[in-house]
Amino acid sequence: MEHLPVMFAEALQQLAIKKDGIYLDCTFGRGGHSQGILDRLGPTGRLLAFDRDLDAVNSDYARTLLEDKRFMLKHTHFSELENIILHEGLTGKIDGILIDLGVSSPQLDNPERGFSFLRDGPLDMRMDGTAGVTAEQWLSCVDEKKLVTVLFEYGEERFARRIAHAIIEKRAETPITTTRELAKLIEDVVPVREKHKHPATRSFQAIRIEINNELDELKAVLQQSARILKPGGRLVVISFHSLEDRIVKRFIRSESGAKYNPGKLPIKESDIAKGILNKTGKALKAGQLEITQNARARSAIMRVAERI
Repeated sequence: MEHLPVMFAEALQQLAIKKDGIYLDCTFGRGGHSQGILDRLGPTGRLLAFDRDLDAVNSDYARTLLEDKRFMLKHTHFSELENIILHEGLTGKIDGILIDLGVSSPQLDNPERGFSFLRDGPLDMRMDGTAGVTAEQWLSCVDEKKLVTVLFEYGEERFARRIAHAIIEKRAETPITTTRELAKLIEDVVPVREKHKHPATRSFQAIRIEINNELDELKAVLQQSARILKPGGRLVVISFHSLEDRIVKRFIRSESGAKYNPGKLPIKESDIAKGILNKTGKALKAGQLEITQNARARSAIMRVAERI
């Protein structure tokens, strides 16, 4: 398979794959990680993969992998993970979980999906094209205060107020329906340019996160992952921006070691809640060679934890 996901070798190494283990790939994408895991499993090993994008689930590379009897693929959201594992009778039996939070190349490269402003297309941005509102629909009715909040919090966009006001004014005249139209509007009102970054980058990220409820879905899958892992099982998460990484970092820290309520003194043994994860080493980043070959790897951060 030509396509290798970001930090491919590191992800497989950190999963510490056992020949007879049961593994989850929560973000199937183009199947690169899934193929790598299957290559390392023996005949009794199993891999379950998930993706909320129906295009990924119905893709040629998915059909190829589904010929392998050790492999199962489901169209679902992160927040459904625990229910699926319960249904399969695998709660507490999972040896490793991989979550790669990057937007896949097919999503970015297809202008009809509306994720990228580099090619003109409809303002969609939904990870699951079968459900939810599109970015166009959301922008047509969101109030200005909410829009400012989304741009500032999810895009860390310092010109959020200026951009939101311009969007509200523009839609009063005519609907904003295409990616290039929105990108041009943002480009025209942002007064300062970041080096090597299009002025619309942060806003597109923010709107995509809001449309897909990405951060709440991430929090849900982290909590559920910790519960379904077997003792010694590994959780490997690759994030691509600070909002995601902050959530992953805080979650692992909160579930590592002893936790207690500092307001209750003196602290008794019965007051201490034991964490269920052990942090495994420091955060990992892509090597220089990979960054040279794939610029998207520059922002990737991998965090790993192990079930106690």
